[in-house]
Amino acid sequence: MAAVTSQTTQTGQDEVTDLSKQYDTPMGLAHSTMQALKDRIKLHYDLASDYYLNLWGEHIHHGYWATDEAKAKDTKEVAQVNLIRLLLEISKVSEGARVLDTGCGIGGTSRFLASELGCTVTGITISTKQVEMATRLTKAEAAKQIQGDHKTVTLDADGFIALGKGKVRFLELDAEKMGEYFASDAGTFDVVWISEALSHFPNKALFFQNAFKVLKQGGKLVLADWFKGEELNQTQFDNDIKPIEDGMLLPPLCTQPDYVKFATDAGLKVFHEPKDISKDVSKTWDISWSLVQNPSLWAFAFSQGRDGIAFLQAFRAMRRGYSNGSFRYAVMSFQKEQSYPTSIDISRPQPPPPPAHLLSSGPVRSDPSKIMATYPQPRNQRGAELGILVPPRMDVGELRNSKTENRINGWSPNA
Repeated sequence: MAAVTSQTTQTGQDEVTDLSKQYDTPMGLAHSTMQALKDRIKLHYDLASDYYLNLWGEHIHHGYWATDEAKAKDTKEVAQVNLIRLLLEISKVSEGARVLDTGCGIGGTSRFLASELGCTVTGITISTKQVEMATRLTKAEAAKQIQGDHKTVTLDADGFIALGKGKVRFLELDAEKMGEYFASDAGTFDVVWISEALSHFPNKALFFQNAFKVLKQGGKLVLADWFKGEELNQTQFDNDIKPIEDGMLLPPLCTQPDYVKFATDAGLKVFHEPKDISKDVSKTWDISWSLVQNPSLWAFAFSQGRDGIAFLQAFRAMRRGYSNGSFRYAVMSFQKEQSYPTSIDISRPQPPPPPAHLLSSGPVRSDPSKIMATYPQPRNQRGAELGILVPPRMDVGELRNSKTENRINGWSPNA
């Protein structure tokens, strides 16, 4: 879709911004443009993560209020944990799972999975600042659990911090390179977890391909993300979606079916169909909008120039988008299927074949004509109309001889 984002300069002319150029280029953007966008995302989180912690808490994602009662009484923090529990529910993540938390932010979900489920979690983020904050917060929580000082909390040889029944580590890594980085660990993660980060990725198809590579057979990809509504008109796009993409530093938003196609094209199967929970998360932005009235946050935004102002203004667009349905939120999960051996292990003893006389041509269930040819015709006209078949008669002597022969040959129908 060819559209631009502009701002008016002192000369009165519209200046086209760098980010808006994404709309004039197909999805396969030039690497320099892709890299420029990722550099801006990294800078944004390096500068703003302290404000995120104050605004959102340790979980930098939406809250989930599933019922009217929850909407009335649950705090933002409780609702954020409820979203994690929903993702666990739709993915059936097992205790002790090995998890790759992609776009881990400041590590809230990683810590939850380690503490509550005993998972071994590797969190990755593009932001240097977020790695530092996540590690610091994790050490503080680990110290609290052992009633010690955070300075006494150490990392093991692989950089993990013991936390609850599990352990956590954080790495600065561009998620688009995770397939290459974890090449030696290919096929070893039980879970790839990504919450509200994939919308930032310029090459989403590559992410699904990399997730397939690092997952073990039977492993799960579970995600929560922002989407645009389907079949939007130009006015809806210009008023709601474009300000969100611009302010949140997003490449063009996808629809929910787009993600399903990316996943299946990469070889994954749908484990849980997309579940649209827009109405149950939209309260997040009502709360956030009230929080961003803090003058210090606007002062920070102004200090960052256009990107900072656009970021805060996107909050209003998100509230509006949720209200009119143009902006959506969904969770879903996928699985890397198990593969089973197609050959028979001849070293294992096999059951003996049935006697030769029992291998003669008999009825073939899938071909009624062969059944009719094998068995005699029904005994009456009504039976013929109903298709009732009567097997050949066998007298007692024949039955006894047949059983005796089977025993002599070492074969029994019940063997």
